[in-house]
Amino acid sequence: MLKIIIFVSLFVANTFVSSEYIFKGFDDRFKPDWWQSEIIYQIYVRSFKDSNGDGVGDFNGITEKVDYFKSINVGAVWLSPIFQSPQDDFGYDVSNFKMVDPLFGTMADFDRMRDAFHERGIKVILDFVPNHTSDEHPWFLKSVDRKEPYTNYYVWKDPVDVNGTRSPPNNWLGVFNTGSAWEWNEKRQQYYFHAFQKKQPDLNYRCPMVVEEIKNIILFWLGRGVDGFRFDAVNYLYEREDLIDEGKSYKVGILDTDYDSLVHNYTLDQPETYEMVRVWRELLDDYSSSEKKTNFFMVECYSPLNNTMLYYGNKTSPGAHFPFNFLLINSINQQSDAYDVRDMIKTWMLNMPDKMWPNWVIGNHDNSRVASRMNPLLLDGMHMLQMLLPGTAITYYADELGVQDTYVRWNQTLDPAGLNVGVLRYTKFSRDPARSPFPWDDSENAGFTNGTQTWLPINPEYWRENLVQLSKFKSHLRTYRQLARLRQIPSILKGDLHLFVLSQWVLGFSRSFYDHPTFFVVINFGSEIERINIRLARPTLPEILKVKVSSINSGYVTGNLVNAEEIILRPKASMVLSTAKPNEDVITFSENH
Repeated sequence: MLKIIIFVSLFVANTFVSSEYIFKGFDDRFKPDWWQSEIIYQIYVRSFKDSNGDGVGDFNGITEKVDYFKSINVGAVWLSPIFQSPQDDFGYDVSNFKMVDPLFGTMADFDRMRDAFHERGIKVILDFVPNHTSDEHPWFLKSVDRKEPYTNYYVWKDPVDVNGTRSPPNNWLGVFNTGSAWEWNEKRQQYYFHAFQKKQPDLNYRCPMVVEEIKNIILFWLGRGVDGFRFDAVNYLYEREDLIDEGKSYKVGILDTDYDSLVHNYTLDQPETYEMVRVWRELLDDYSSSEKKTNFFMVECYSPLNNTMLYYGNKTSPGAHFPFNFLLINSINQQSDAYDVRDMIKTWMLNMPDKMWPNWVIGNHDNSRVASRMNPLLLDGMHMLQMLLPGTAITYYADELGVQDTYVRWNQTLDPAGLNVGVLRYTKFSRDPARSPFPWDDSENAGFTNGTQTWLPINPEYWRENLVQLSKFKSHLRTYRQLARLRQIPSILKGDLHLFVLSQWVLGFSRSFYDHPTFFVVINFGSEIERINIRLARPTLPEILKVKVSSINSGYVTGNLVNAEEIILRPKASMVLSTAKPNEDVITFSENH
C-alpha cells in the first residue's frame, strides 16, 4: 500500500519547492471498511449533554442530540468510560465492567442510545480500561483477602527492608505524580502496584484467569451490540518481573517524585504486551466473522514511534486496527514550520508496517485543545490535515466548533493529575481545561443542562462560540462540515498523496485518483502573507483552480476561482482547491448549509 516513489527538488525563479510522493492509493476495487472511511467522534460523556439537571452529561442527553452527528457526517462515536466507577479518575477506575454507572443512566438508557445511533447508521465504540480496576472492584477486595481464584489478579509484592524501614520493592513511580507506584495494604501485608492512582491497582496479566476475565468482558459488550473498543493505556499492561529500578531521566524542571524523573523502559511496552494485543484482535476477528461485520479495535499508547508501530502487528499476526497517532499533538506546535509538518506526516506514513492503515488525532481528553495549542486561526488548517490525509480522522468533542481550553481555578479543579501536585503546579498537569461542557447555545449554562450547576465551568465564550451561533455564518463548524463531506469522495478515500513544502511556512499536499478531480491543500503555518505558485509543485495542474473549502480567515469562499500561479495566503490561512469543473462536482457545498 505504501511506496516511496520519487523525490524532486525544483529550483525556479529562486523559489524552492520540495515534492515527495509517499503514498500510493488504491484502485477502484478497494472498498474501505467503516472504520477506515468514517470519522470517529470522541464523546466525553460527562461533558456532552445533561438530561436530568445534575450538571453531568448522560446517555439520555446524548440520545437527544444524536441527529447532530449526522449533520456533521460522523460515522462512529467513541464514548469515554461508562462502566460503574467511584469516579476517582472519572471512569478510568472501574468497579464493575458489566454495569453502567448510574451517573450516566441505566442499562436501558444505554440500549436506547445505542439503538438511536444504529438506526442512523452510526457505530458505537466503548472506551475500555484493561490495565487496572478500581480498588473497590470485587476482584481487588477478594484479592486482598487472598480468596481464590483472585489471589494473584493484581501485582502484589513483599516489602524490602531499607535500614530497618519497610519500603516498596523498587523505585517505580506513578503516572499522576503520586510518588511511589506501590501502595501498602495492611490487611494483606504486601504492596500492590498502581501505574496511576492508588485507587487504580494494576491487573496481573501473568495470571491466566485475568486474561479470561477480560475476554469475557469484551464478549459481553459485543453481545450488547457495540461495534468496537478503544483500549486505554495499553502500553502499561506488563512490567518486568524482576523489578529492576528504572533509571533517572535527568529532565530539567521536575521533582524527583514526578513520573518524568525516570526513564520507563521496565514498566512500558514490554514484549508480552504486543502478544496480548494480538490475542484481543483474534478474539474480535473471530466474533466479527460470526457476525459478518468488523468489530473495531484501536489502542492508546504514548510510546516511542518504533514501539507504537509494533501495536499494528503484521499481516500474518495482526494487532490493533491501529494505535493512535499522536504526532499532531506531540510533535507540532506554534513554532512548527512546513518542514516540521511534512516530516511529521512522513514519519507516520513511512514507518507503518505494510498494508496497515493510518489515523490522525488532533485532540483528546488528556491534552490541551487544538485551538489553544495552536493559533485558533489554524484550526481549519489542522482539520484539513486530519480529514484529507489518507487514513481515519478522530475528532474530540467540540473541536469542530473551535472551543478553546477553559480556565479552571484551583478551587474548581477536579482532575487528580492536577490535584496531586498542588496549587502552584496544577495548571501544568490538570486536564480539566479540555473537558468543559459542550456549548449548545447562548442560554444559561450554554444549553448543556437545565440545572444550576455544571460539573466543570462552561467556557466563558459560550455566548458567541456555540453550536447555534456558529451554524449561522462562515465558521470553524461550517468548514468542518464541508471537510467531513469531502472525505466521502474517491480522491480522498482512495487517492494518491503528494506532499510539498511550498515555502518555509506553507505546506501543500494533493490527493488524486484516476479520472476524478484532484484536490490541492495549502496551509500557511506562518505569521506573514505568503504568495504561492503551486504549479511549481505540480506543473500539470490547470492555471485556474476552484476553492472547495476555505478557512474562516482566508478571504475566500467556496466557488471562488484562483490563479494557481499566484495564490495569496493570509497568516494561518488554509484552502482546499479543486481541479473540478462545475459540472464535475461530486459534492456541492453551500455556504448556507
